[in-house]
Amino acid sequence: MVERTKKPSAIPVSPLAPTPQVSISDDNSRVIATLPTGDRVEVLLYGATVISWKSANGKENLFLSDKAHLDGSKPVRGGIPVVFPLFGAPTAGHETGKLPQHGFARSSRWEYLGKSSSESSSLPGNGGDASVKLDFGLSEGIVDSNARSAWSHQFGLTYSITLSTSELYTSLAVSNTESSAWDFQVLFHTYLKIDDISKVSVTGLEETAYLDKVVAGGPKESSATKKAITFEQETDRVYSKSDKTITVLESDEPRFEVKRDALADVVVWNPWSEKAKGMADFGPADGWKSMVCVEAGSVGQWMTLEGGDTWEGGQRIKAL
Repeated sequence: MVERTKKPSAIPVSPLAPTPQVSISDDNSRVIATLPTGDRVEVLLYGATVISWKSANGKENLFLSDKAHLDGSKPVRGGIPVVFPLFGAPTAGHETGKLPQHGFARSSRWEYLGKSSSESSSLPGNGGDASVKLDFGLSEGIVDSNARSAWSHQFGLTYSITLSTSELYTSLAVSNTESSAWDFQVLFHTYLKIDDISKVSVTGLEETAYLDKVVAGGPKESSATKKAITFEQETDRVYSKSDKTITVLESDEPRFEVKRDALADVVVWNPWSEKAKGMADFGPADGWKSMVCVEAGSVGQWMTLEGGDTWEGGQRIKAL
């Protein structure tokens, strides 16, 4: 046997790049996704409600009431509830008039449709998948009988939640699967977690008129304030027709940035102390100090969706 003087070198085997991990809880009630960076999102199938979104450093970005019902008995107080097909209290005589406040999407159990991920070399270390998308579905065939009897239209909702480094993108596709048109509204009821509401300001809406829902004498249309929103009492405002980026600052330092696609309205809300006391599922008692709702939606008027058509809108939240 002749021995070779030069043996071929072994082909190096590269370690597998880290990928997002997606799991379903043992009780089949929630879906959890984690990126190689440590960014994490947790979604309750009841309402397809995002109940936790953490950055790579472990910092929680969403407020969740410690009295929130996570057993499917009522809509979740906190996180990102999905509002559809109406915002607020129902209007008598309208086709949504028999529905509960904020509709049925947040109080229905959604189907988990699966995940997809995108590759990127931008991650530190040896790269890997930079984002993961979770898809959830809801249609007239899986909502409960109360919702079907109150709103008998045929529809399909696809809700996508995309987690990437320090960023969360939520988008909703609304399909009218019947031949007749129907009206709807939609909103992401996002509870952002902050440290001290007295040090928070919201910019990007200075030039936008709004509906003030807590002013004496009832809801009142108000002109643009020309200044950042600050908080000294209960605040509940609906800003209409704005396409600017919204920034939430704390102690003058940017904490969140919110960009919107096809969602021209923004609700800014903090219940303050007295309103919080009146909500049985709100806690801790001083929890209002550590939350602010910046809610992207289309709620200033009804949108009409023709039979066979699909509408889509979304929000992109960046933790700074």
